Amino acid sequence: MDRPEVIANTATNGTETASSAYVPSFQLTEGQPLPFAANGGLSYMSFDRDGDAGTAEAMKHAFAEVASGDSQAVIEMLKTASAGPIETQWGTGFRTYDECMEYIRENDIKAPEGGRALPLRYTVYERPSYTIVPSNAFWRDPARKDEAKSFRRYERELGRPCLYFPQVMRDARRMGEYYPGLSAESPECMDKLGVSLAHLESKCRNFYDAAEVERVFYPEIEKLLLDFFPGATDALVYNHDVFNKDYEGDRTEDQDRKIPGVAANYANLVHNDLNDNSGRVRCRELLTKNLRNFGREQHYTEAEADAKMSRRFMSINLAKPMETVGQYPFVLCAWPSFADQAYITNYRIYDDRVGETTRFTYRPEHEWYWFPQQKSTEVSMLKCYDSVTDGSVSRWSFHTACVDPTAPDDAPCRKNVVVRSFVFF
Repeated sequence: MDRPEVIANTATNGTETASSAYVPSFQLTEGQPLPFAANGGLSYMSFDRDGDAGTAEAMKHAFAEVASGDSQAVIEMLKTASAGPIETQWGTGFRTYDECMEYIRENDIKAPEGGRALPLRYTVYERPSYTIVPSNAFWRDPARKDEAKSFRRYERELGRPCLYFPQVMRDARRMGEYYPGLSAESPECMDKLGVSLAHLESKCRNFYDAAEVERVFYPEIEKLLLDFFPGATDALVYNHDVFNKDYEGDRTEDQDRKIPGVAANYANLVHNDLNDNSGRVRCRELLTKNLRNFGREQHYTEAEADAKMSRRFMSINLAKPMETVGQYPFVLCAWPSFADQAYITNYRIYDDRVGETTRFTYRPEHEWYWFPQQKSTEVSMLKCYDSVTDGSVSRWSFHTACVDPTAPDDAPCRKNVVVRSFVFF
């Protein structure tokens, strides 16, 4: 994709527009290439009209992307390629998990003790993409029924321009073997790699009860974060998700009642939840608007929020199993191994905001970690955003779920709760 130089021309502008919407300055990490993104990487907040946070403009761009047919062309190319491995500009990829696993076996790809060589699923489509979230009124507008049908077809296809690539998982508990003197259970590990491990004996008894999770678990995690990071002055847990493939109860999501539902599927595409824009936008809308905040209410003025965000802050996701993980483990990639790689933005369009997540193409040097047989008292932590941009610390990790072919057939699928937080210094 042609990535215009609008960043260079506008990144130094102030954070206010004529509409008084908060528009973050674009903040690439030192040495990082421009992302594959719309608007030259600038936030859709720069298109705010009457408080719509740029959603109208994002919808126009989403439909233009569908009309272009570019993603469909990549899908057709993959479908019509010869059987077997597919050679890409990044390395050898495979259409299926089993094909990639067979390649790993045939080539005797080894992993260090406690590790696994496994297929991971990456996008091969280096263009920005769009998702219209289920709660968006667009889906319930009878006048847009035909558009909705077309866009739903596009969304279903979004996961198809992807391939499996072989990667080695390292046991994160052995971090000191890879980085002498570095413990996974330290803030230094988070600063260096964007991943770490903590421990918690939670008093929450029912993680399927959203109210109990918010009342009991959120404060526990906030305390854990404040204890874990020296110099942290505040921690805000603002929402959570529950994952359990085998859950037989009610899975219904109800954002208005702060109920996340129970997810039946595990994200199996390499991604990160935030980026240069959304890390700042999400933080500020929580502080000043309480927008989709399941946690403690925030009542900052815009000036107070700007002051709080002028110091270092981070977004951390924390995943705690309800029982020992047997299958579909959570795996995390260490920052230095992709610090010079351009990310690919996916825009999530709500009625009142445009979220930005990121995807990444494969590189053989990506450094992956997992916590095999992660226990219910172990909390894996990954960084989704850091406001420090000079390259002295990790900006984020990316992550996914994977299938462990060595696990017994009756190994319990991962049952865990994931909370999202901001930590302020």
